[in-house]
Amino acid sequence: MTVDAALAAVPREWFVPDEIFVRDGTGWLVPLRRSDDPERWREAVAGRDPVVTKVEFDPAVPEALRDAATGRGVNAVSSSSAPHIVREMLELLGPAPGMRVLEIGTGTGWNAALIAEITGPRRVTSVEIAPDLAELARRNLERAGYTVRVVTGDGEAGHAGDAPYDRVIATAAVTALPYAWVEQTRPGGLIVAPWGPTFHPDCPVARLEVRADGTAEGRFHVPGWFMPLRDQQSPPAAFDEAEQRWEAAGRPDVRRYGITVGPGRQTVWLDRPDNEV
Repeated sequence: MTVDAALAAVPREWFVPDEIFVRDGTGWLVPLRRSDDPERWREAVAGRDPVVTKVEFDPAVPEALRDAATGRGVNAVSSSSAPHIVREMLELLGPAPGMRVLEIGTGTGWNAALIAEITGPRRVTSVEIAPDLAELARRNLERAGYTVRVVTGDGEAGHAGDAPYDRVIATAAVTALPYAWVEQTRPGGLIVAPWGPTFHPDCPVARLEVRADGTAEGRFHVPGWFMPLRDQQSPPAAFDEAEQRWEAAGRPDVRRYGITVGPGRQTVWLDRPDNEV
């Protein structure tokens, strides 16, 4: 089955909760409930953009200024990714029937369902750090008929219990690829992960192949802009710094960048592995 066929078979609507969050006229994230405005809810879910499914107050905003009803002081912490980037990342991943796949960041469960539609039942393990999101994903997947193991835990550790995996995919950005993901992938297997703002302002998606010597290497492919792993948050200034580094390098195409990961070390490079950036 192709990725496009899986997307046609598994509607995002099955997995998005009844309450989502949309930008109001001032840019704040405010709740939109399906029961209050079903047409607008369906329009958002059927659209091309990410759908914010969970928010939290920004601890940097004084409590007196926070207001959930108006969205003041609220940050997005989980979303259903835009369909186009879901498709691009699954094409890079290349799942196939019978493959064992590890997903980092279950969210609503939609991406796990798409992978399971291709691999078949009991081949996908997905790790979600937020217990409420993990439970939501379990219910969504069960209701939709997909047998996926959803593990509540820190995705940086992967999930050794079902390793080795043929494919690993992260739906949260990293600035340092956890070596556990490499260790839990068989030689010849692939890892697909979006990057945080370190060397390029587009926060691109990497695809690495794992080698028999315990290293992984690959290139960056398409812009990503994903929320980060919980313990790999970047300060606001990181985006400006990444753009400055890219400008200083001559604004190279993102596909010229590559990444090599080994025990205790990772190197981002330009054009060739010995040209570290």
